[in-house]
Amino acid sequence: MIRKLEAADFQTILAIVNEAATAFRSKIPQDCYHTPYMAHEELAQEIAAGVQFFGYSENGVVVAVMGIQRVKDVTLIRHAYTLTCYQNFGIGARLLDHLLNLSETRRILVGTWELAPWAIRFYQNHDFQPTTRQQTNRLLRKYWNIPERQVETSVVLTLDRNAQ
Repeated sequence: MIRKLEAADFQTILAIVNEAATAFRSKIPQDCYHTPYMAHEELAQEIAAGVQFFGYSENGVVVAVMGIQRVKDVTLIRHAYTLTCYQNFGIGARLLDHLLNLSETRRILVGTWELAPWAIRFYQNHDFQPTTRQQTNRLLRKYWNIPERQVETSVVLTLDRNAQ
């Protein structure tokens, strides 16, 4: 079951993000990975900035989260994480499809670490196309509020609904 997560789900979101993000520990630059991966304050800032989280539940327990955020003329898919023991069962795909159906913009963007090929493949399998390095840098600076080091080590994939 997929549902919009509320303030009462804050600790659940944080726990899922931090558990699932351990997959990045040895994959992304060491100076970009910290423990916890997402601090309480960072999640609060993301929610305050308009990220709406949705969760996928198995037997009444939220096992995956994904955020959606409208920024200017695009929709961003943000913070997509599934508990490691629930990965590779199509849960992320169901959450992504749900969020894509909620989006009211023509263009949908997602950013991820360039050294996370499994994440890049996931979005490519859902018709997202990678952007060039120049486009990535421009898009990350325009639509995200992230450190410059993260801009240097990330990629942006885009889904243009008019192109489909």
